[in-house]
Amino acid sequence: MEKILKGKLEEAEKIIESGLDAERVRQILRLIEGPDYSVEFIKELTLYSELLPMGREPPFTSRQRYLHFLWDILDKLPICLFVNFAMLFRRLIAEHLFKKCGIGFISEENFRFNFGQHIEVGDFVFFNRGVFVDSKGGVTIGNQVCLTEDVRIFTHTHSESSHIIREYGPVVIKDYAKIYTGAIILPGVTIGEQAIVAANSIVSQDVPPNMVVAGSPAKVIRERKAEGRVGDELDHIWLY
Repeated sequence: MEKILKGKLEEAEKIIESGLDAERVRQILRLIEGPDYSVEFIKELTLYSELLPMGREPPFTSRQRYLHFLWDILDKLPICLFVNFAMLFRRLIAEHLFKKCGIGFISEENFRFNFGQHIEVGDFVFFNRGVFVDSKGGVTIGNQVCLTEDVRIFTHTHSESSHIIREYGPVVIKDYAKIYTGAIILPGVTIGEQAIVAANSIVSQDVPPNMVVAGSPAKVIRERKAEGRVGDELDHIWLY
């Protein structure tokens, strides 16, 4: 089985690198045992994000559209349960779709985003199940950062007087930070290096390096108990 899954990944990579069109999307769907959509059907594909204002300024390229589609459809298929395939398939898509994708990127199932082309992740970043990233305003994530279950990141807001008036604020999460379950990061926030955001916190202000924040709105409650460790010494190893 391991050899079969490896072969599927290698073939998918060759197809993506050869240039994605509707026929090549069909080939990848066959590899991952997905629906047998026609070329004509795939050509008519529209993403939800394309209906958003930013989806037209500028519009998605066909390549971006197809990569988004392949990311989303994987979690609808039984093969997503083979984590030794699914995690590597997601990494493959991210390497071609994200603005930047470092080595060792791991995403669990049901990580959703609206504009992958506005996401930058460093090395050995881990997203657990249910993470949502609104990347309209840009999201930059440093090395060895962890986002646990159901973390949500937002990079835009709407005017109360007119919903079509929008403001964007990039979110930056620096190296070795950890964001725990259910936390919400609001537009324009920077999470400092080695900082920790406690579960269910709502972060509306920058978080200083090496600090732990908690609450709604989140406030600094103490310094991270790093015991003198920094960087790789913090053992940010997510899965074996």
